[in-house]
Amino acid sequence: VQLLSSIASPHPYALPALTTAGRHWVRGTLSTPRGPRDFRLFVKHVQRFSTSVHAAMVPEEHRAALDAALPWANEPSVYRSGLAQALPSGLTMPRALLVSDLDQDSASIWLAEVTTRDDPWTTAQLERAAYLLGRFAASPGVRAVAEESGHRMAAVGDYVEGRLRHQVVPALMDDGLAHHPLIAAAFSPTLVARLRAAAAQLPEVVVELDAMPPLASHGDACPNNLLIHPDSSDITLIDFGFFGLQPVGFDLTQLLVGEVQLGRRPASALSADEPVALSAYVRGLLDEGQSLTEREVRRSHALLMMVFCGLSAYPFELLDQPVTPATVAIATERAHLAGFILDLVEATTE
Repeated sequence: VQLLSSIASPHPYALPALTTAGRHWVRGTLSTPRGPRDFRLFVKHVQRFSTSVHAAMVPEEHRAALDAALPWANEPSVYRSGLAQALPSGLTMPRALLVSDLDQDSASIWLAEVTTRDDPWTTAQLERAAYLLGRFAASPGVRAVAEESGHRMAAVGDYVEGRLRHQVVPALMDDGLAHHPLIAAAFSPTLVARLRAAAAQLPEVVVELDAMPPLASHGDACPNNLLIHPDSSDITLIDFGFFGLQPVGFDLTQLLVGEVQLGRRPASALSADEPVALSAYVRGLLDEGQSLTEREVRRSHALLMMVFCGLSAYPFELLDQPVTPATVAIATERAHLAGFILDLVEATTE
C-alpha cells in the first residue's frame, strides 16, 4: 500500500473547546494491490489549556487550576486503552488508527470516519441514549478502564472551587448584573433569589454528592458527542476529554440540557424528557447489576444538573450584545432551564 495523495482541511465545527487546538479532515488516495482506494480520516489535535490561545483570556494565577480541571491528556489515553472492547452492546467508539504525542503538552488522534444521522433528536432517541449511558456507567469493564492511571475527571468540588467560585457565583451575587436589560427581561427577581440561595448551599451540595456512588462517566454526553447511526440503533461515543468516575447520574445532565443550551430543543420539553431519560438510565444500571433506586439516582442527577448547568444559566456570552427579541428569547429559555432544575432539586429534597 502506498500513499498517492492527501490533503488536510479544517473541520467546520463552530463550538470552541478549551483543550482542542484543531480538528481536520484528511482525505487522500492509496495505491493498493486491488487498485486505487480513497480514504478520509478525522484528526483531532488536543493540548494543555495553558498552551492554548484561550489561556490569554484567563488571569495567570488561575491557569494552573484550569489545567488541573481540564485533563487534556484524557482523550489520547482513552483511545490507547481497551475501552472499545469494554463498551456494552449498542455503544461503539471510533477506531483509532494512530495516537501520536506531538510534545509533552499536546497530541494528535487519527480516527476512522463514522457515518451518522444529523436529524433532530426525539424523545425515543434520548431514552435509548440514557439507557445505554446507564449501562456504560455501571459496566464493570468500563469502570476498570476509568480507574486506570491517566483516565481522570475533575471532581465536583474542583469545579465548585474553580469556575463556580471565581466566575459564576460572583456574577449571580452582582446586583448590577441582575439589572442588566437582558437578564432582567428573562430572569425574574424570584428566580435570581432562588439561584442565589442555591449557590449559598454549594458546600452542603458538594458533601452530598461526594457521598453518592461513583460510576463511570463519559463526562460530556451531549447529543453532539453521541453519534446516531443511519442504519442501526447503535450510538457512537466521541470526545472523551472528561471520561472518568463521577457521581451516579452525571451523564444525564448534558444528555438532557445540551440541545436546550444550543437552542435546538425547547426547555419546555424537559418536563417530558427528564422522567423518561431517568427511568431508562436506571434500567441500564440495573441491567449491569447496579441496584440503585430511581429516587436515589434522581437526587444525584438533580444536584449535578444544578451544579454544572443551573447556576450558570445566565447567558454570559450575550451580555455584550444588543438586547433584541432573539437574545431575549435565548435568555428566556435559559431562565426556564434554571427554573426547571431548581424545581427538580426541591422535589428531591427530603
